[in-house]
Amino acid sequence: MATPVTSGELREFIEKYTADYPRTTGLKNYWRAPLLVTATADKRFDILPEIAADDHALPKELLATGKTVIVFFVPFIKELAKENHKGDIPCRNWGLAYEATNTLINTLCEQIKLFFEHAGYCSALVPATHNFDHKKLMARWSHKHLGYIAGLGRFGVNAQFITPKGCAGRLGSLVTEADLGDSPLVGETELCLYKNGHNCLACVKRCPVGAVSAETGIDRKKCWARLKSNLHETKELAGLEKNSHVCGKCQVLVPCSLNIPKG
Repeated sequence: MATPVTSGELREFIEKYTADYPRTTGLKNYWRAPLLVTATADKRFDILPEIAADDHALPKELLATGKTVIVFFVPFIKELAKENHKGDIPCRNWGLAYEATNTLINTLCEQIKLFFEHAGYCSALVPATHNFDHKKLMARWSHKHLGYIAGLGRFGVNAQFITPKGCAGRLGSLVTEADLGDSPLVGETELCLYKNGHNCLACVKRCPVGAVSAETGIDRKKCWARLKSNLHETKELAGLEKNSHVCGKCQVLVPCSLNIPKG
């Protein structure tokens, strides 16, 4: 018989795992304490093909017996954001943090899966990245859009995902048979200053190639071209993994970098 699990217990589990991760792996610590939300895998998620990629998978497609969608955010430390603020090219530590965080998220998802298996539940997950369609420039399993529906955060003008701990960080998600109910951290109110009627657009000014605008949001093709050139044409990111497409300039030292901005 399965053992009941609460969202609070799961949140404590991932907080401890993330806090211990640098010590157990010997890696540099790039992270603050993670955030986590749960949401019942109901018809709210049917809107995914409309608001994300038109072939976006639904939770039931990932796990037919799934009852809960789990989405978590691993925020970067302020020092990393400050370092990446300099110049137009991402600093090497930003690229290294990207790779290390992908590994952290993937191993954390596996640990969460084991956590639920021990309690008697099946779970299903996808990688933190690499489910990206290079032609559509969209993910078929978007952690951001899942987090949007589940109440982890809201989108900024730059299409970055603003959580209670800002937008500088990375997301992970999975589906489980355990019934954890809803535990949102934000409501329907926009968190982006500009979307709330304030004079901001700091992310627009920060983009080195003009790929962000107030009218049209993110120009995915222009942004993607920049990410590829950063990896292949700069000494700062030389030798990183072939999928380490990073920039982050519109995420760092803007009002929504590390928390919800106050208007």
